[in-house]
Amino acid sequence: MEIRQLSLAEWGDALPDSGFEVFHTPAALSVLADHSNGELRLYGGFKGEQPVGLFPVVVQDRAVGRATLSPPPGFAVPRLGPLVMPVSPKRRKREQVNGRFAERVLAELDVDASTTLFRTVCPTSYPDPRPFVWSDLSLDTSFTYHLDVDEDPDAMLSSFSKSLRREIRDGLDLDVTVAVDGEDAVRQVFEQTRARYEEQDRGFTLEWSYVSDLARALAADDRCRTYVVQTADGDFLSGMIVLYSNDAAYYWLGGARTVHEGTSVNSLLHWRVICDIADGDPRESVDTYDLMGANTERLCRYKSKFGADLAPYYALESSGPGMTAAKTAYRLVSR
Repeated sequence: MEIRQLSLAEWGDALPDSGFEVFHTPAALSVLADHSNGELRLYGGFKGEQPVGLFPVVVQDRAVGRATLSPPPGFAVPRLGPLVMPVSPKRRKREQVNGRFAERVLAELDVDASTTLFRTVCPTSYPDPRPFVWSDLSLDTSFTYHLDVDEDPDAMLSSFSKSLRREIRDGLDLDVTVAVDGEDAVRQVFEQTRARYEEQDRGFTLEWSYVSDLARALAADDRCRTYVVQTADGDFLSGMIVLYSNDAAYYWLGGARTVHEGTSVNSLLHWRVICDIADGDPRESVDTYDLMGANTERLCRYKSKFGADLAPYYALESSGPGMTAAKTAYRLVSR
């Protein structure tokens, strides 16, 4: 297997039709390259001219050592990491490709060096992190909720919890509208989210320039939509930014709890997103709604009401006592 560094155009040509996340797209990676502190490197594993593995990383040279990160912290990128696309359906062949790709990329990145911090959070489509563990990286498992979206959303409604069904129906009875809006709405969602974080005394790492650039770049390829709830007078109540891969819609930013006339309007936002996915809007191939996280008990009380499936994903990082301080700093920035 040959490992090559790719341009963004070559990366786009090598991406499979499915199995990647929205931040694997060239548009999202280009924005990350512009805003992150480090060098974006796009590695491809090839068997002849056939791409069989892809791995985007941001490499940061520091005063002591180097950090190799996929994704970089502080940009609300939940998962990035490796993609493996073996040609053979046989398990032995798939494991062989996965193992060789992991081994050779890690060697290319010099992960064994005592001063290299390596961390990646894999996409939900990546099923086998064992080759990284065998290379002495530590493994942690997290979860998100994946909701399979049926062509008949009304039939799906019966699988939701009783309280969620009531909240959606109460929202539909309100004199409000749910609309898809442009950059002004992106700014409203951003500011409302930042204010809510400040109210809760939580750090908010996102910059407006990054969110604006990302939304604009992805919207150009029908990979970003901003949904807003407005009163009859056109006043903004709440909103959320939704991102799209070829397979899934991602609840990315916003959705701060907002009560209007005694009813929370956030469930109405989610319901509109689900109905649009069922209609093939904006991407016909999308059939999953990723509720973005199932790791915080307080948030899971609400998200579990959708009856979605738990989907695991893996984080892999350098191990050993010498990396403790670096990993702690990484987690603080990631929150």
